[in-house]
Amino acid sequence: MEMARPTTTPPLHDDGHAPAASAAAASMQAMSSSLFWGDRAVVLFPGWPGARGLGSYLLSLLFVLALAALAEALHAVSAHVAHRWRRRGAVVPALLLTAVHAARMGAAYLLMLAVMSYNGGVLLAAVAGHALGFLLTRSWAARAEELEAGHGAGAGAGRGRDRVPPSDDAAKA
Repeated sequence: MEMARPTTTPPLHDDGHAPAASAAAASMQAMSSSLFWGDRAVVLFPGWPGARGLGSYLLSLLFVLALAALAEALHAVSAHVAHRWRRRGAVVPALLLTAVHAARMGAAYLLMLAVMSYNGGVLLAAVAGHALGFLLTRSWAARAEELEAGHGAGAGAGRGRDRVPPSDDAAKA
């Protein structure tokens, strides 16, 4: 007595086509839900970089790294504009902040989709891009704050070394 082997293909309709739900489930089985390492990934768009070779894969990693750094830079720009225009109730800064926020969120969602390729290299490129962007933009923001503090404290700010101390005669009077 021989038992029938179970099949993995979905049952067909009378017209010979698989039902839509079964076709979607079959395609979901092909997707991996764990990280893999290799240069034959699909990042953001079908066929890109795909099987085009190591050069295309490295270019896609560079794109992901730059996109993550851009997201961090947009965050720093947003914080800088918000700090600088805090006391002014103008519409232009609000519109600028909204545009920067929209661009930042667009970059973040593209990064999320890229990381969902489940490629380890793409994940590392995204993390490295965020780290690089944080390093570069925070050092820029710190320098901008120092310059702003030096010029914004009054006419004699930053020139304390050039001032002559008062004489003893002036202190006694």
